[in-house]
Amino acid sequence: MATNQGVSLTKTVSVYPKSLHSPTLLSLSNLDRQCPKLMYLVLFYNPSRNHHHTSVQSLFQALKRGLEETLSVWFPASGRLTFNQTDGKLDLLCNNAGTVLVEAFTQVKISELGDLPQYNEFYEKLVFKPVFNGNIYEMPLVTAQVTRFGCGGYAVGVGSSHALFDGLSTFTFLNAWATKTTTRADERSGLREAVVHERGPFLVGYRQVQNQIARLNNNPNSVTSVAAFNHLHQLIKQAASEPMLGGCKFSEIGSSNQESSYILSTFHVGSAMVESLKRKISSHECSSFEVMAAHLWKARTKAMGLRKGRMVCLQFAVDARNKMVPPLPRGFSGNAYVLASVCCTARELEEASYDSTIEKIKEAKRSISNDYVKAYIEALEAPQATLPPLNELTIVSDWTRTPFHKVDFGHGEATYASPLVPPLPQVAYFMQNPHETRGIDLRIGLLPQYLQAFSHHFLTKP
Repeated sequence: MATNQGVSLTKTVSVYPKSLHSPTLLSLSNLDRQCPKLMYLVLFYNPSRNHHHTSVQSLFQALKRGLEETLSVWFPASGRLTFNQTDGKLDLLCNNAGTVLVEAFTQVKISELGDLPQYNEFYEKLVFKPVFNGNIYEMPLVTAQVTRFGCGGYAVGVGSSHALFDGLSTFTFLNAWATKTTTRADERSGLREAVVHERGPFLVGYRQVQNQIARLNNNPNSVTSVAAFNHLHQLIKQAASEPMLGGCKFSEIGSSNQESSYILSTFHVGSAMVESLKRKISSHECSSFEVMAAHLWKARTKAMGLRKGRMVCLQFAVDARNKMVPPLPRGFSGNAYVLASVCCTARELEEASYDSTIEKIKEAKRSISNDYVKAYIEALEAPQATLPPLNELTIVSDWTRTPFHKVDFGHGEATYASPLVPPLPQVAYFMQNPHETRGIDLRIGLLPQYLQAFSHHFLTKP
């Protein structure tokens, strides 16, 4: 038994597909290759009167059986990343190497963790982080840890490689696992899953890239120009022209010291405030995402105290599954999100009405066409550098359509589903609140000096 500051790991096993697949190489897309790190999520389940006496051992065994069956369909999750010998790019070897499942126990009670939506360093002990000494060939692509709390509740902490899944695919995978875990053996044969692992239209050839670069050079205003990259280059150029940024040199931005300074905070916006913001839109209907993205962008830019002439940018993830021609097949399991982008000066954003800001967001969403997606993927062929956390850049990822708290492993829905620290802590996540479906929880990383100002501007109705 290994004890780690209050959490005891009692069992660690490798889990393999119940039905093994012949080893095969799965070509990844440029979208998959952007971030091969493991992304972690913790689902908390309060003690249930009906399952109060369920042992962590029996729960562990049920999860293991369910995962074995799930991996028979989602077999790439049991593989390992590898570098293609032909082009040196990251691909996925589906070799049945297995995932990792851990059983753990703690005397801590869930109630002692306080407000679950607020990130707590203790959450890091509820996920299994594999040690692979930097050898990417040995890194499992999925890990899971089931931790029993002293109160009888438990947590399921899941890590999955972003090269394997995007947020929607992770949600689908977890639901498939939960279904296999809770369905009786005699009923499982009737379950049919349409899962497509081939990356298909997202794969790019060298000749296509060269042709695309030539087209963009000949016609820089082409509809296939990628606004997200154009705006980002402008922001970096603007930042590099400044001798000092927030007390540090531009060359120091993105360093591990600065990254670790971010404070992860969760802000709850109730349905009443969301509807109040919508009522400010006089000319057109708008979605909750659109109005909240506009509100977040305005509030964050104000909190940063940026000079009026500074260029500021809002970028947000758009699902390309239905933007492709033809649309991607149902059950596509890879990464399918690209960034849309809106840009203006801090003065223009401050003075703009919510109507005009939301219209710009809608225009950016409409720009995500089949051509845009292909140009975006091809643009990723260029060498990619680590994105510096710029005050002028607001990035949003919408998780409201992937309510992870609804994943039910047999004891009901989770009390809360909390993502851990993402690779870019300054990214804002919109999440569905378990207790108020039409409310939105915002998870965002902020430097300490901006936290109070942001809280004021974001939680105050304009």
